Amino acid sequence: MALVLGVDSSTQSTKAVLVDADDGTVVESRSARHPEGTAVDPRAWLRAFDEAAAPLLPRAEALSVGGQQHGMVALDVDGDPVHDALLWNDTRSADAAHALIEELGGPAASAEAVGSVLVASFTATKLRWLRDHAPGSAARVHRVLLPHDYVSWHATGRTVEPFTDHGDASGTGYYSTSARTWLPDLAASALGHEPLLPHLVEPGAVAATTPDGLLVAAGTGDNMAAALGLGMGPGDLALSIGTSGVASSIGTVAPHDPSGTVTGFADATGHFLPMATTLNAARILDLQCRLLGVDHESLGRLAMESVPGAHGVTVLPYYGGERTPNRPDATGTWHGLTPGTTRADLARAAVEALLCSLADAADAVVTQTGKSPLRVLLTGGGSRNPAVQSLAPGILGHSVSVPAEGEYVALGAARQAAWALRGALPEWPLTIDQVLDGQAVPSVREAYAQLRDLTEAWS
Repeated sequence: MALVLGVDSSTQSTKAVLVDADDGTVVESRSARHPEGTAVDPRAWLRAFDEAAAPLLPRAEALSVGGQQHGMVALDVDGDPVHDALLWNDTRSADAAHALIEELGGPAASAEAVGSVLVASFTATKLRWLRDHAPGSAARVHRVLLPHDYVSWHATGRTVEPFTDHGDASGTGYYSTSARTWLPDLAASALGHEPLLPHLVEPGAVAATTPDGLLVAAGTGDNMAAALGLGMGPGDLALSIGTSGVASSIGTVAPHDPSGTVTGFADATGHFLPMATTLNAARILDLQCRLLGVDHESLGRLAMESVPGAHGVTVLPYYGGERTPNRPDATGTWHGLTPGTTRADLARAAVEALLCSLADAADAVVTQTGKSPLRVLLTGGGSRNPAVQSLAPGILGHSVSVPAEGEYVALGAARQAAWALRGALPEWPLTIDQVLDGQAVPSVREAYAQLRDLTEAWS
């Protein structure tokens, strides 16, 4: 039995899974925590890798690392960090994003050049922030890597030049998704001088071999690795309910959304991964639990005691601003409260709001691909709420498949490692816990859309 090691170097932790290369069975897993914060010394990720993954390496024949997208790992000529890594969720570079968009010629030109309208998460904006706010550190930058590149390089013992894949590269802001190549002039424009960028590795190729003979695949970004772990292909739409909500699909044409709603990433297989993100997802349920003084299971039961439309109560759940639609300064809005409104109505309205918000993101992705989904996959911690599962098919207007719980980023990295080892992308079965069906309730989304559009002028 050949074993491969998949690693998820996420914002919160490193998770490593040792997997049977033939069928994707997880043999053993380990994890190690990362420090908190939106700016982190990236060497902490290397220590976490050594704790979680290194003990499993002797049993593996190939390795791949999936990592949080966008983070800026800026290194000096000796390969040491010149500054803490600014992570995807560090928003200090928001003004830099606006400046870079203008330099590119506006939002449409940004989407045309790099596949996306730049936002603060993109690496290029963080390089511009470094140039403007820490010029001494910026001047020392010799090489720029992404988080997964940095961990992969560490795993090789730095015996090779750093490398990356097209999927994670597409979230930097200095890579062309349509041409599938670096745009080093944009990296130079962001930083003030041209840094060395990692070698781009084609899908399925072996990126490196360690001195011990372990094959190392290119690795990829966490969203691309999750798509691999779920076995997504053209026609699949994945909806993830975590701290944020994510709608993503596999496309065969490079997406360019000038509105900025859909980010036009490449995936890890040579296709594309159009994606729309909401800022308020599981947190909608968290807040409602606090307001009603219940846990998530009780919130789900309460919601099911009400009726579709929650007796006229509608919530626009943009509590912390919103990304889809782009309303960074928005707040939450409740509409339709009456003396007869019940706790069950409040619970139901919150669940419906979560699903309507996610449906908006899904619609944006489907519009970009131009094809209705053949299969909808519902993942993430928030998807386990019984009311979410019960109401999802009716609000989304589609049957919904719920995969078994699993570490899909690490599993996707393992699948990429098996691809490099075997020379062909393996077909691993995906366990579906449930297929959910329900009668469509368009009136719920109509009420939500009316409130969304009514409040647009307020944001």
